[in-house]
Amino acid sequence: MGNVCVKHKVHRVSCNLQRMQTDGKLFVGRMFSVQDSLPKLPVPPLEQTLQKYLRSVRPLLTDEEYVNTQKVVEDFKRDPGPKLQSLLEKRAQKETNWLSDWWTNTAYLEFRQPVTVNVSPGVVFPKQNYTDKEGQLRFTAKLISGLLDYKTMIDKQTLPVEKMGKQPLCMMQYYKILCGCRIPGKKKDSWVCYPPDEANPPKHFVVAHNNAFFFLEAYGSNNQALSTDQLYEQLKYIVYQSKAPEVPIGLLTTENRNKWAKSYELLLKDKETKTSLSIIQRSICLICIDNKLPDSAPGEEESTAAKMMLHGGGSQFNSANRWCDKTLQFIVGKNGVCGLNYEHTTAEGPPIISIVDHILDYCGKNEETSTPSPGIKAPRKLNFNLKFPELKENIEEAVDNIDSLVKDVDLNVFKFTEYGKNFPKSQKLSPDSYLQMAFQLAYYRLYSKPCATYETASLRQFQLGRTDTIRSCSMESLEFSKGMMDSTLSKQKKAELLRKAVAEHKNYVAEAIKGQGIDRHLLGLKLIALQNNMKVPALHMDMAYSLSSHHNISTSQVPAKHEACLVFGPTVPDGYGVCYNPQEKQIIFGVSAFNCCPETESRKFIDSIRQSLYEMKTVLEGSVQSKL
Repeated sequence: MGNVCVKHKVHRVSCNLQRMQTDGKLFVGRMFSVQDSLPKLPVPPLEQTLQKYLRSVRPLLTDEEYVNTQKVVEDFKRDPGPKLQSLLEKRAQKETNWLSDWWTNTAYLEFRQPVTVNVSPGVVFPKQNYTDKEGQLRFTAKLISGLLDYKTMIDKQTLPVEKMGKQPLCMMQYYKILCGCRIPGKKKDSWVCYPPDEANPPKHFVVAHNNAFFFLEAYGSNNQALSTDQLYEQLKYIVYQSKAPEVPIGLLTTENRNKWAKSYELLLKDKETKTSLSIIQRSICLICIDNKLPDSAPGEEESTAAKMMLHGGGSQFNSANRWCDKTLQFIVGKNGVCGLNYEHTTAEGPPIISIVDHILDYCGKNEETSTPSPGIKAPRKLNFNLKFPELKENIEEAVDNIDSLVKDVDLNVFKFTEYGKNFPKSQKLSPDSYLQMAFQLAYYRLYSKPCATYETASLRQFQLGRTDTIRSCSMESLEFSKGMMDSTLSKQKKAELLRKAVAEHKNYVAEAIKGQGIDRHLLGLKLIALQNNMKVPALHMDMAYSLSSHHNISTSQVPAKHEACLVFGPTVPDGYGVCYNPQEKQIIFGVSAFNCCPETESRKFIDSIRQSLYEMKTVLEGSVQSKL
């Protein structure tokens, strides 16, 4: 089942929703009550995008380079820009969302590097208070109960419509998050989805322990969810049945996608193995019960936990106790270390954090509210018959590759506790824009130059909306960074430069979330050219386009109610990945780099961010406007 089938399913869901609304069965405020009234993603005016593009690349270019790029843009504006714009506008009229299919393919399914570290983020939960195997399994059971409780709201479509201010948002990602899976392909992957409105929807989890995988039915004979106590007994049975580590077949899912696709084809040739693969793909999600945990130096426990969520720690720890194609993998480790990993094709961070907050709230309640379910079945182990010698060789190669990747990842989590988002709010500044300027200053302090910076902008105000890019580096952010490093400038002047830079960033954010960003529009113009057998435009071959798309800082704000932290790898070899959870009185950061690049180091960047946050507060408090 490939993308075409999924597209039909999404269409069917939309049709069902229309019928339900007509029948008066869908109440206002429920999950899809406004779905069909959401606007379609617009195609921005060509001239507007090109002018914004020139402004955005200016701080990255020398005068000579900028003059050349201006000429490239002028040529594109004459030809083939208008023709491509017209073709793109025609596509937008026919499609529910002119970008969504293209983006799924370009950003995810056609990406050939391993999803581990490169695509799939990890989320670290606050440390839980269990210390032994029984506590670990009891927490896992409660986590599953909380997950099933959330799933009921998805299945019945009673989740309230999420809003950005007063603007309702597309809820389709929520609908697919617990039933999606990526499938490896030799040139391009596919993606399957088993939504709750189809016949025989998934009612089971797959539990991983000691590299073995088990089928766990989540409902009894009367379609009632298993109680937490029953789930605990099932998990205890699974652990008992997998005392010794199995062949690390899960490592194949951490491989380069072309390599994994070749192994996958071999696995499908065995009937029993093919059934096991189908059970994993059709599961609600994966539950990973981890065993080993690396030793942590004092103060580095959260960073160690983050590595477990991002990549599992390598072949000696938990990387084989995963199935990285599955959209959601909840991970419960030793000594209270837990979190999740998610494959990005299906959704962005907000649906994930919504589930996390719900589960952590649920686990925080002590009472057992569920009643035992009748007719439960014992879990059963999934079998993988590795009858081809090539498969064993591929697994051995996967061991070496994951260990190399793990060694290359430089990842640290830190909490900035001097102040949180309340301080920039008190200065009438956007907390997000304020933090983005801290990243700009931090980078400039270390490298004496600005860099292309990516921040995620949500397009969920539109039907099937995903993301666009907020280009956080601007002429204003560069002037601010230079000003902060100039000892001759007064605090007043530095504060003015900061406010100006924050205002510029805030304006870009406002435009991007309204569908007026430039990166997806420029991508659309390139893809519509290829679709019509035209050459890649010179604009997209220009050095400025490559430079402004090489994100030395890739960032995402993922706010959570709990002290959770999302982490991901850099998007370029010489870059940083920065995720942040701004809370009222503290900010939690996850910062990554690659050890293979001698110029980047996560701790060095963290120290520079910390220094930036101190200095920015000092100049604001020392300015006249702050005291008014």
